[in-house]
Amino acid sequence: MRHAKLSIFLDPSRLHKFIGAALRVLVAITLLSTPAMSVAAGKGAERTAYPAVLPLRDRAALVDVWLQERLDTIVPMIMREQGVDMWVLVARENFEEPVVASMLNAESFSARRRTILVFYDPGVGKPVERLTISRYGLGDMFKAAWTPEAQPDQWRRLAEIIAERNPRKIAINSSKLTAYADGMTLSAYDEMMDAMPAAFKSRVIRDEVLAVRWLETRTPSEMVRYPEIVALAHAIIGEGLSDKVINPGVTTTDDVVWWFRERIAELGLETWFQPSVAISRRGATESLEGDTVIEQGDMLWTDFGITYLRLNTDTQQNAYVLRDGETQAPKGLRDGLAASNRVQDALTSSFKAGDSGNAILLRARDKAIAQGLDPSIYSHPIGYHGHGAGTAIGFWDDQNPGPRGEYIVRPNTAWSIELSATVPVPEWGQQKIDFKTEEDAFFDGTNVQYIDGRQKEFYLIGRASGRSEQQ
Repeated sequence: MRHAKLSIFLDPSRLHKFIGAALRVLVAITLLSTPAMSVAAGKGAERTAYPAVLPLRDRAALVDVWLQERLDTIVPMIMREQGVDMWVLVARENFEEPVVASMLNAESFSARRRTILVFYDPGVGKPVERLTISRYGLGDMFKAAWTPEAQPDQWRRLAEIIAERNPRKIAINSSKLTAYADGMTLSAYDEMMDAMPAAFKSRVIRDEVLAVRWLETRTPSEMVRYPEIVALAHAIIGEGLSDKVINPGVTTTDDVVWWFRERIAELGLETWFQPSVAISRRGATESLEGDTVIEQGDMLWTDFGITYLRLNTDTQQNAYVLRDGETQAPKGLRDGLAASNRVQDALTSSFKAGDSGNAILLRARDKAIAQGLDPSIYSHPIGYHGHGAGTAIGFWDDQNPGPRGEYIVRPNTAWSIELSATVPVPEWGQQKIDFKTEEDAFFDGTNVQYIDGRQKEFYLIGRASGRSEQQ
């Protein structure tokens, strides 16, 4: 197995096919075996059971296994895709570089003083060399390559390493378009160039693809666990939008927001943004938030995300507070949620590897509008960051193609399918409501599959509701 793995990552064409095939098989198995959001006709959405949360020590071990796999496979693949034989990344303590931050082992929380990472590809048939030119090492992931007692100047040591290896192209992270690929600061660039021999200065290239490719690409091992991470988010949402937390006429939307925050902390997880909870109410001209008391007949919406095992979720789901005598949400609200599901279908069926986010946006909007829907699509990659590296597919305030949607969609990437459908609700006097949904999904290069299912019916509040598996 060791020799087979080595031969795969040394050949980028085989590696790309291997990752894609492995992910398709593993995701299919995982999505079939992982509990997903189920719906029971007339009973609303059932609630997800909580997956187990790993102890911190076990999390650290798993993160390091994943990181080793990523460094061994993804880095050679993307460097060879770009024709780059050296990649230099620079970070400073308390001024983190997003790519470097994702390459630190689980016991290294941040850059120390100045951290310089160097990847050097000596050519197919040999592994990519990984070096750290910094005062402190980085576990077993990068070989220490600086002894300050021998060469006190850190930048001079980088210049020596470059000269010793004689690379043809030296990539640095620099981009006007995306922050994820703009980690090389002006001061770091100036110091690096000042120290570099003149013959190598023309070989330095500003690159914005390597960083994005590293951050956006998901591995088979990550995708085996990602359904558990999304299920955790679904479980917290389901519990928060339930009778356990909400007492109509008493509980406010802010009460639910802060219950979410406390629950995340109790579970030993993190959130990457403040949760939102809002009310759509008959007769209200806009959504209600803050200290608004939740009442019977309200439609609730939440925007919620967690961070666990360095991966993020981003989810928007909906609930309905039953009036006395009701057993389900009004048909007009159910039809509105179904319309949002149809916009989801229009979008996920429009994914095509190699197309830009702009092309997918236009194709999805055309499909939805042809069905008589009123869509707004604003989806984005997810993974190491909640609003992840990669192309945008629309924005809530701009449904036109733009520069941020020009990057192409790649296989083996995770997405937040975020959008809304605006629908008039007959029971509310044809009041127009934005039915906003967001569910995390995986694109294997051919199909988009929801990582832990998607919501098709409202959570119901106002009667005892059981926990569920999701389907």
